[in-house]
Amino acid sequence: MAFSSSGRIETPVLDVAYEYAGDAGAIPVILLHGFPYDVRAFDEVAPALADEGAFVLAPYLRGFGSTRFRDGATIRSGQQAALAADLLEFMDALDIGSAVLAGYDWGGRAACIVAALHPDRVRGLVTVDGYNVQNLAYGGEPTRPEWERTYWYQYYFHAERGRRGLDRNREELCELLWRTWSPGWTGASAAFPASARSLHNPDFVDVVIHSYRHRFGLVEGDPRYQRLEDLIAKEPVITVPAVVLESGNDGVGGPSATEDRAYFTGPYQHRLLPGVGHNVPQEAPAAFADAVASLLR
Repeated sequence: MAFSSSGRIETPVLDVAYEYAGDAGAIPVILLHGFPYDVRAFDEVAPALADEGAFVLAPYLRGFGSTRFRDGATIRSGQQAALAADLLEFMDALDIGSAVLAGYDWGGRAACIVAALHPDRVRGLVTVDGYNVQNLAYGGEPTRPEWERTYWYQYYFHAERGRRGLDRNREELCELLWRTWSPGWTGASAAFPASARSLHNPDFVDVVIHSYRHRFGLVEGDPRYQRLEDLIAKEPVITVPAVVLESGNDGVGGPSATEDRAYFTGPYQHRLLPGVGHNVPQEAPAAFADAVASLLR
């Protein structure tokens, strides 16, 4: 069970690799992976949605898989505005007027931003763990110590030691994140090798390091995305129909998704997934697919 086809499309910044399944004339559904994962997270989700009558697409994010930057001089930014802009440009390149967006982690952040700022392009949204939009103004503020300790990798990446560690030990480090973020998923180590190849993208380290430094105000963003960052900073609400999936056993600390309820002003569902960790579509593909399918009916 997986995607039936693969393709490539040029956007203004990227040469995007993506996989797809289903009838191209059906309702588009775009599935968006996170760090340090890839589109393999959706191998069981995609055919289920294609059977529901959707046209399912899953792009490799910048820095992952065989997605490449078109210009060697482009900043290898991992900031949230870049991810959101990539999603819009991917839709434009494929002439997708509107789609159901579904994602988690980095991909969920891109989906939430596009849903908030461009509701005309989004038929519905599935997001894991709520309003995944970073408020950069509070990036330097501490949170609860039990959550802070799970963010060790972010602080590690702030130093050049962490950059070198990610570069030299990327598979060992990222598999560790898979296992610790999904403590109840016994299949994490067995599933990891299928996605590990995506982490050897030549821009992976630069994009990841920039992401985790930018969100803490340690580096500047790409100027081309500053206007978008300014709009994101206003914390726009999400008006489109939304299904929020909450991991019941996430190894990354943070508030409950229900605490983000005020950011969703349209039709809203909250679904708690007991025992499921950070990588929701791969750990609970039926639940993830059902959430997306509910927005197609």
